[in-house]
Amino acid sequence: MYVIVEIAGQQFKVEKDQKLFVHRLEGAEGDLVSFDKILLIDNDGQVQIGTPVIQDASISAKILKHLKGDKVIVFKKKRRKGYAVKNGHRQQFTQIQIEEINIATESKREEKSSDSDLSTNAEAV
Repeated sequence: MYVIVEIAGQQFKVEKDQKLFVHRLEGAEGDLVSFDKILLIDNDGQVQIGTPVIQDASISAKILKHLKGDKVIVFKKKRRKGYAVKNGHRQQFTQIQIEEINIATESKREEKSSDSDLSTNAEAV
């Protein structure tokens, strides 16, 4: 089972107990974070696609550590003008581990839809 989720503006394909690096998240090391922008769920061949997201689905992850990426050198130059600028940048990352994938089952969705149908029928009367 895998899920495609949007975390900090990027899409990731994640599975349970997977570790990955994402852009820096708020929270201390050891905190649990939850993501609810689930775009796709593949549960052993049964695929659910969100429009744009899947309702009542979420992922909980644990923040393992905050760190910096490798240094990227930014060098700008204009030939024959004597202009050269060298800068560096290190991106802030957070390493997370996927703890749990929560998906809504068909029976839960049917209960919610039947509850909403009853409320709309009551309003019509």
